[in-house]
Amino acid sequence: MARRYDNRKLYILLMGSCLTLIILAWFVVRLFSIPAAVGMSAVAAVLPPIAAIVANWGHDKR
Repeated sequence: MARRYDNRKLYILLMGSCLTLIILAWFVVRLFSIPAAVGMSAVAAVLPPIAAIVANWGHDKR
């Protein structure tokens, strides 16, 4: 059960960083550098599938 709790914390951390990247890229960074904002958005697009994999890592398949 402790491992499942750790997975949940890591999932929340990854999704929070995804949301932070999107908000910063679209509202702040794009004013200074569009390529940097596009790069941040690309990284943020990859994080949700990784977070889903991490959340289900070691999940009992019964």
